[in-house]
Amino acid sequence: MSRQTKTDEETEGSDLYVSPPAQRAARLLRHIAEGDAVTNMSETARALGINRTTLVRLLHTLSAERFIEPRPGGNGWRIGVGLIGLAAQAFFSEDLVQTSVPVLTRLADTLGLSAHLGVLDNLEIVYLVRRVPNHVFASNIRIGSRLPAHAANMGRIILANLPAAQVDRLYAGATLAPVTSHTAVTLVQLHAQLDADRAAGLAWSDGNYEADISSVAAAIFDATGTPVAAINVSGHATDFAGASRRSQIAASVRDAAAEISQRLGWRSHSETTADRTTPRRSLA
Repeated sequence: MSRQTKTDEETEGSDLYVSPPAQRAARLLRHIAEGDAVTNMSETARALGINRTTLVRLLHTLSAERFIEPRPGGNGWRIGVGLIGLAAQAFFSEDLVQTSVPVLTRLADTLGLSAHLGVLDNLEIVYLVRRVPNHVFASNIRIGSRLPAHAANMGRIILANLPAAQVDRLYAGATLAPVTSHTAVTLVQLHAQLDADRAAGLAWSDGNYEADISSVAAAIFDATGTPVAAINVSGHATDFAGASRRSQIAASVRDAAAEISQRLGWRSHSETTADRTTPRRSLA
């Protein structure tokens, strides 16, 4: 028996019902989720107590199942849409997703627009719910998809309801990559956009992320007034045309967000946002 094999066995415990390969895969996934992009194979193998060959096999297997995916530029790995989608299915039994589904279904049908729910994960917005109307155009975004929070309006409206200092910490040293000419690419520009979104209570996008596509997002709050998610509706720009139509969409999205928030224990918009107004304006 090789020295490395002994190390593998020693790290996996003595429970006869534990599957060592499954345990190694779980530990690798947790390692990646905690921030190790596996850019140094030797270091990751040592940290997990496995050899490089085992690590390579695990990476290829998890990639084939879409539990991990290459990071942008191909430098290392991150959690993939397959695992995120699986987690989203699990979330369905939880309050946030379970509560939002009937509200978003009704919203999509009423407005004839695609409706979504997303949560903030570090610097990205992750889609957990998608409801589409019986309509020629429907969003083709998948559950588990990730978009940069600074550019996507669900991300913007969540960030807009966080203290400015927290936003600064999130984006410290980060590159704000442009998606379109409308994208904030500096922290100063981002704060200006977030202040405008927060003042409006909604984050609008008219071709901000994709040409000829419009959308509007509202934040979801929990019982403490913390923005825990966001919803949006999206469609062709023509579906948003006209002041009366935009007013209808805005009111419907606000009402849907308030209904979901209230079901999560949120009570008063004025009470939950008043404390955040001063910190954001003084720190921004």
